[in-house]
Amino acid sequence: MTDNLIPSGPRYVGFWKRLLAFFIDTLILVVFFVTIAIAVYGRRYVQLASEGQTLLFDVLVQVVLPAVAAILFWRFRGATPGKMLVSAKIVDAATLGAPSTGKLIGRYFAYLVSSIFMLGFIWIAFDKRKQGWHDKLAGTVVIEVEDE
Repeated sequence: MTDNLIPSGPRYVGFWKRLLAFFIDTLILVVFFVTIAIAVYGRRYVQLASEGQTLLFDVLVQVVLPAVAAILFWRFRGATPGKMLVSAKIVDAATLGAPSTGKLIGRYFAYLVSSIFMLGFIWIAFDKRKQGWHDKLAGTVVIEVEDE
């Protein structure tokens, strides 16, 4: 009779928990960006940015570094800091093991597809395995993990 008490497979992380993780990650990135911008440009950042003089810096700090950081966190920790705080981990959908680096890079760029009217992210709320379009394209799922 105790067989019914054993979970049958992974517990997928749903929309709201993943949204909370996203907000945590975004807050961390904003604090990082503002700190770096002030360290490099001081109080003149806003003025220089409005004049188009910070474009290279902005692309590096707001696009390239977050992409690299996310992929590295996914690769070596299975999650970004936000996902870690909500006890979530990205795994290969077929094996439930660590996804390959190629899958993780593909997952990051597949965010562009999920961003179309945000439908790929909203899809998480309705999908049986709580996969966004980026998860489906990359062959990943986000599962609950025990606190380490």
